[in-house]
Amino acid sequence: MLDPRARSSVRQDADLVRSAMGEFEIAHLRDRGYGVGVDEPYQHYQFAGRADVVAWDRERRALLHIENRTRFPDLQAVAGSFNAKRDHLAGSIAKRVGLRTFDSQTHVIVALWSAEVLHAIRLLPATFRALCPDPSDGFDAWWRGDPPVSRTTTSSLVLLDPFARVRQRRTISLETAISDVRPRVRGYAEAAARLRAGT
Repeated sequence: MLDPRARSSVRQDADLVRSAMGEFEIAHLRDRGYGVGVDEPYQHYQFAGRADVVAWDRERRALLHIENRTRFPDLQAVAGSFNAKRDHLAGSIAKRVGLRTFDSQTHVIVALWSAEVLHAIRLLPATFRALCPDPSDGFDAWWRGDPPVSRTTTSSLVLLDPFARVRQRRTISLETAISDVRPRVRGYAEAAARLRAGT
């Protein structure tokens, strides 16, 4: 029997929300003057894949890698993919943009600020903390237009509300998500409906 969640309309909804998250991030990062890549491929021996959004600052030799998630139906698969990219993506991107290496790497899972995602995080907080152990300071610095310059590699998770109003907070950290914060949408289906309606 087919899983009803695997119907094409659901996949289209998930892609719509994920694409909208990427569009928002790309526009924001380009406005800050960074180089930006979308769906960037990498390969390292048996490891190969694509990164949703990457940004780089050549002068600071800094890399930002964003993986967008609208839900976590298989956290182990997400972890395996994220870990492989964290270990092997930077070399491919550095070569592509004409650098030998990056001094700082900021790897971030950006998840939809939804009840569905909050439920997954609160159900498995130790797993999420192990996968994304660092605070979101590096991501916040990129977002402000001041990427890290120290020789560091960080992995963090933030929740994003692509519908936030001007004075509303747009992102929250993993630790805030684990606490008693309220969702902005129920899940990707509601987010997709809002996108289609233009609200």
